[in-house]
Amino acid sequence: MRKRSDKVKVILVVGARPNFMKAAPIIQALRKYLDEIEHILVHTGQHYDFVMSQIFFQDLQLPQPDEYLNVGSGTHAEQTARTMIAFDRVVQEVCPKLVIVVGDVNSTLACALVCAKRGVDIAHVEAGVRSFDMAMPEEVNRLLTDQVARILFTPSQDANDNLAREGIPPERIHFVGNVMIDSLMASVAQIERREILTSLDLNGKPYVLITLHRPSNVDNPDHLGVLLDSMAKLANGVAVVFSIHPRTRKRIQEFGFSGHLEQVANLYPIESLGYLDFLALMKSADVVLTDSGGVQAETTFLGVPCVTVRPSTEWLVTLTSGTNQLVDCNQGEIIAVVETLLNNPIQKHSIPTMWDGRTAERIVEVLKQCYGEG
Repeated sequence: MRKRSDKVKVILVVGARPNFMKAAPIIQALRKYLDEIEHILVHTGQHYDFVMSQIFFQDLQLPQPDEYLNVGSGTHAEQTARTMIAFDRVVQEVCPKLVIVVGDVNSTLACALVCAKRGVDIAHVEAGVRSFDMAMPEEVNRLLTDQVARILFTPSQDANDNLAREGIPPERIHFVGNVMIDSLMASVAQIERREILTSLDLNGKPYVLITLHRPSNVDNPDHLGVLLDSMAKLANGVAVVFSIHPRTRKRIQEFGFSGHLEQVANLYPIESLGYLDFLALMKSADVVLTDSGGVQAETTFLGVPCVTVRPSTEWLVTLTSGTNQLVDCNQGEIIAVVETLLNNPIQKHSIPTMWDGRTAERIVEVLKQCYGEG
């Protein structure tokens, strides 16, 4: 047995909502090896809203962070720079052997760059996914993080192929599956007991669930107006539940669009939800309209039709194997695709390889092989 001083020190970084669902199963898997691995959870505070942070910690049974950096919002440059400065101090103090970063938010890249400069090993969970759209800040984060990471954990075969094309040596690539599905599968029993459908009087009713937050959609008044008008038109024929992200709520108010949500029969505008309540709504929805990467993957696993308002997606596997399809920010196209899915539900879909709830176990097994005794 290792002495405490001989433990491998591992920092796991989270910064925003999508990171929390990816980190929770990894922490659970690391806990099985407390005599070998000392893990430290660092929350950068990129999502500083209570609903978008603390409730997810509660729903996912995440421990409170060992370090909270409180970087807050700002431009991409400001947020990335503040994260680097704060995280550099943590690395200097802790002296980790490995830092695990997840996903593609600014915190992911910022912490990876700090480690690259200090010679600390980096493992990237959800490596290799590509939208091939450099206008997306997340695509920049993904590409640069994968270039400096020593260990790349991929969720799908196309991610492996992308890394190979980019010249990443095969020994650095580990196909482990999608760790978000670990969290989803672990939560199924809990979401069955949630009362969100009852509270909205949706039990047994068909409905469309909508969540939108990407700057390309909500920071552009023309695009946001199209999306809100599309919701109102859809609500003429089916219940529409609009879970409003704080960023989207702010833009609706700034652009004077609050009237779009008022006095529309069958339209349920609700505040952003915690993980379990949102999953419960997603699982029972007839169609989900979104611009979220994580929702594309979750609906694919659940077999729920998903319409993604984006010109591209990093989750190509959800288009080829799952239930997802892309649409432009065009009212006619959005209405036509959603109504088609409402009238002709998807009959068949497949769950991508290794999306089986055991991804975190495979991640920790690789880490043991790389850093274990002998």
